[in-house]
Amino acid sequence: MKSSEGTAEVPDPPLEPSIGSVPDAPPSSHPYHHPAAGWGAAKSVTHVLLEQGELREGTRAILKMNHENGGFDCPGCAWPDSLKGLHLDICENGIKHVTWEMTRKRAGREFFAAHTVAELEQWTDFALEDQGRLTEPMVYDAETDHYVPISWKDAFELIGSTLRELDDPDQAAFYTSGRLGNEATFLYQLLARELGTNNLPDCSNMCHEASGRALTAALGTGKGTCDLKDWESTDALFVLGVNAASNAPRMLTSLAEAYRRGAQIVHINPLVEAGATRTIVPHEFVQMALNKATKTSTLNIQPRIGGDMALIRGMAKAVLEWSAADPKALDREFIDRHTQGFEDYRALVEATSWDEIEQQAAVPRQDIRKAAQVYREADRSVISWCLGITQHEHGVDTIREIVNLLLLRGNIGREGAGPSPVRGHSNVQGNRTCGIDHRPKPAFLDRLAEVCQIDPPRAFGRDTVSTVEGMHCGEVKVFCGMGGNFALAAPDTAYTYEALRTCELTFHVSTKLNRSHLVHGKKALILPCLGRTEKDHQRGGVQQLSVEDSMSMVHLSVGMKKPASPYLLSEPAIIAGIAKAALPDTKTRWDWYVEDYDHIRDTMAKVLDGFEDFNRRVRLPLGFRIKQPARELVFLTPSGKAEFSAAPLPDACLLY
Repeated sequence: MKSSEGTAEVPDPPLEPSIGSVPDAPPSSHPYHHPAAGWGAAKSVTHVLLEQGELREGTRAILKMNHENGGFDCPGCAWPDSLKGLHLDICENGIKHVTWEMTRKRAGREFFAAHTVAELEQWTDFALEDQGRLTEPMVYDAETDHYVPISWKDAFELIGSTLRELDDPDQAAFYTSGRLGNEATFLYQLLARELGTNNLPDCSNMCHEASGRALTAALGTGKGTCDLKDWESTDALFVLGVNAASNAPRMLTSLAEAYRRGAQIVHINPLVEAGATRTIVPHEFVQMALNKATKTSTLNIQPRIGGDMALIRGMAKAVLEWSAADPKALDREFIDRHTQGFEDYRALVEATSWDEIEQQAAVPRQDIRKAAQVYREADRSVISWCLGITQHEHGVDTIREIVNLLLLRGNIGREGAGPSPVRGHSNVQGNRTCGIDHRPKPAFLDRLAEVCQIDPPRAFGRDTVSTVEGMHCGEVKVFCGMGGNFALAAPDTAYTYEALRTCELTFHVSTKLNRSHLVHGKKALILPCLGRTEKDHQRGGVQQLSVEDSMSMVHLSVGMKKPASPYLLSEPAIIAGIAKAALPDTKTRWDWYVEDYDHIRDTMAKVLDGFEDFNRRVRLPLGFRIKQPARELVFLTPSGKAEFSAAPLPDACLLY
């Protein structure tokens, strides 16, 4: 069946493989001998550009992506943009992501008329998204089991009336993935809080929540203290639970540069993956031409799954043992002036036997001591981690242990040193910075109340897990998904499916069809929005959105191409439409915000710490970095110092 936009005939769904899987074939077990990126990445990118029919526009996007002036931010990962103004600061994953968004395929009204929801439920996730861009608002018709067109006005009224009829605002939940820009994020949390709820679950609840909790407890800030300059000047990099080649491919550039200047690079991962071996960075044209790879590690250590905390404890134990003969192994001046709890931690480490450490880490003592020796000999060390560390029951304690190790040698608050979590999705960190937090701080709510003239709720709201539980038991009746694919992203897929289907209304703001549109409530809407690559025309002209990367740099992003459909709205416009329908007595100037996003930024500058003079600073080359107090040795903890933790080791042998 062809849609009015000319999508190709839909293939037989059972023959469509899902992304990353071939159901009838076992996974390949052949060793991977090639360097990460390089010609393999170039070939893969070319294939995708040709397959999506976007050779010209895709190539133009490559030349606009991640540029500091007039470019758009890659909608893929949150790795920082080059500080050198690199004009090809891109990667294979980013280009694929952009091309996937820029596809010429369309999922219009004729597509939905041709397929019931029951039929689409049998399709693979790849086949669903491969139908292309959504083109207009759609509402679920229970009698026919089809999605059918609906006007934006009627869609907003359906949402508004349902929200107005709730017995309690806490019967609604407003989820977001990392795709939202900062300005849309601020409006989204403003909508929820003016409505009267802090039910703001987000994808961070499922990825780096452990990082935020651990760093806040240890250092008084929920973010890492490092930036790219630190990566460029450190003596030793420790990378835990990360495969740079897939998680943050542009990190390969930093790893290669670090290796060339003689830094030590230690990868800690149960698997020695491609990103921890060697790479050919595609924008390094001479290296590409010569097919010359650069190593990305000097040492690889393979702990058991969940054994990272024991390994880090072992490194700390080695450092403490060495300090008996060599006092310089510890930075006692730093420890005495800036930390609390050191003696309790030292007693805990001394009481932890090497036998227990080796058993829990599944790494021989001599290998742990090798890593510790690298740490001891480095004047400055950065420790970085990703979801291989955070997505464990004991993720918070493991990150606290990482901070403990950093504190032993004063690797906080100076260039080339510190904790550096690798965030995943673009702007997932910005979402939290700009108010998507189910546990908001009172000071933030006070400023929001004063500046925006609303009375925000003070009770904590629901996170992702609590939202699923609330839907399941009938306490959450309306679910809004702002980007993402909640049905598949949330833990316990079957339970999440059941929960979503109990809702009175589910609605999702999306660019493409996905599983969450098919696992819906009694009433359901699909609201199509602009993509990151598309021009956002408002009354005040073409608008720019800002994003925050994983190292707290905030910069602007502006789309480059005509929208996929004339019926698409920007996320700020969709949020404003919902707000006006749900809050008929609102005093918030929603239309004023949407006509020029500078207006949103002016308000954000008054509410958010670190966003002062927002509109001017965000237009500087490369934008600006939000200050991290711990980097200046200002620790916003109860003691006013960095806090050692003294958590017992989990039994990784039983857990995994």
